[in-house]
Amino acid sequence: MTPHAPHTDAPVPVLIVGGSLVGLSTSLFLGRLGVPHLLVEKHPGTSLHPRGRGNNVRTMELLRTAGVADAVREAASVLADNHGILQAHSLTSGDRGWLFKDIDPGGRLARISPEGWCLCSQNDLEPVLLRAARDLGGDLRFSTEMTGFEQDAEGVTARLTDRATGRRYTVRAAYLVAADGPRSPVREHLGIGQTGRGELFHNVSITFRAKRLAEVVGADRFIACYLTNPDAGGALLPVDNSEHWVFHAPWHPEHGEELAEFTDERCATHIRAATGVPDLEIDITGKAAWHAAERVAERYREGRVFLAGDSAHEMAPTGAFGSNTGIQDAHNLAWKLAAVLGGWAGPGLLASYGAERRPVAVATSARAAARSAEHSHPGYAAPPTTGRQSDVLAVALGYRYPHGAVVGADPGQQPVPERFEPSGAPGCRAPHLWLLRAGVRISTLDLYERRCVLLTGAAGAAWHTAAGRAAARLAVPLDRYRVGDGPDADLVPVPGADWAGAHGTAEDGAVLVRPDGFVAWRSCGAVADPEQALTAALSSVLSLGA
Repeated sequence: MTPHAPHTDAPVPVLIVGGSLVGLSTSLFLGRLGVPHLLVEKHPGTSLHPRGRGNNVRTMELLRTAGVADAVREAASVLADNHGILQAHSLTSGDRGWLFKDIDPGGRLARISPEGWCLCSQNDLEPVLLRAARDLGGDLRFSTEMTGFEQDAEGVTARLTDRATGRRYTVRAAYLVAADGPRSPVREHLGIGQTGRGELFHNVSITFRAKRLAEVVGADRFIACYLTNPDAGGALLPVDNSEHWVFHAPWHPEHGEELAEFTDERCATHIRAATGVPDLEIDITGKAAWHAAERVAERYREGRVFLAGDSAHEMAPTGAFGSNTGIQDAHNLAWKLAAVLGGWAGPGLLASYGAERRPVAVATSARAAARSAEHSHPGYAAPPTTGRQSDVLAVALGYRYPHGAVVGADPGQQPVPERFEPSGAPGCRAPHLWLLRAGVRISTLDLYERRCVLLTGAAGAAWHTAAGRAAARLAVPLDRYRVGDGPDADLVPVPGADWAGAHGTAEDGAVLVRPDGFVAWRSCGAVADPEQALTAALSSVLSLGA
């Protein structure tokens, strides 16, 4: 067989196109759920450029559940003490001021999550995800490009090319996940349009070495410093707080400015002027253009093909909402694919992916643009149009699903609230509480990953029994936990933890939580026929019919 003679590889349940943060996260989450899959990425390896560094608390919760949060923190250790965004005319102008210094003032976060924010650049995070995905048996092929695909009622046939050898072959998959970036060829092929304001501004990300810059920065340990010199503005980001740095320089292609104009000499001159250190020795090590935009795909699914991450939405960088939203897309979709492929959910469950995730992306992309304007992000001249957005947790933890695979959610609530308040209402992230299981302290969030979970209180014995019967009747995997201090309790709340109050129910009520940690349904108290109630709730959430 010649190198260019096509052949067919073995079929796979899921084909992932794109091996950046979202594609790798999809692989990791599917691997954790035991779903065989193939990932293809046209580039030869993971990202080399430090970008996309802000991993919010919800993303860290998901990585915790997936067993890699500690490894991510280790990869990010060099920036563990960096917090906040600084602003100044230059580093030597004496007018430094914090746009915000502490992302968690007052320590509120420790009361509502077992995790925190983590500053881990994409080039450090992706290898962690890659190793974990491969350890779980994922088939991840770099230097492999999907050159085309067709789908039918039974699956997707993809044409692949090994860019290193030229070998061409086809793969048959039940479903395809397109995590192929903002210029997504898959989205274009499907003819899916986009909504939103489009391009907002453009930057060139410049990596460089400058050993003396740390002396000028001094003791300030920031995530980014916005330098506002009108003749040489930009954003300075530390890579190691020592000699490696990134600078985001405004770029104006709308005025005819070519990327080729950003020569090493021009970049070094710009950085010297922006930092206020005219004799700074600079070694330019790399350049990458990026575009801030506000766009969301008109739909997230076409047949057996799903969009995730930047192929589904583009967001301004302030707040790091884009990458986090993409990883959360992957988590939402993975359990639904696993449930349908595993036979314990109907195909209708997959329709809830777009119904849940698209409204969140629309709201979040608007928040990201408003936050960039509020912070006067270099290169973005738009004036602020909203009040100061102080509660980033509303986006990070407060996003919710008024419509989708939930029963009893308030259809009139906004997908992203103005302020975050923990809630056990259907469609919301299930609240975090510390519990003891066999004497070991765990978070309630540690219970949710592979199957649905029913929580009941000390007076919920009827629910506990009924859940077993309903799950057996529907052939649905379901974990049941009784929460309390009695002899029959499976989980014991730590002192001060009120599971019923946190979940908005009573001790004789019940809360059904999905594998992704979102409340699917709840009963505020006992009912006459708990088995029928649970059977109906599970059937509706999982699209199992009557």
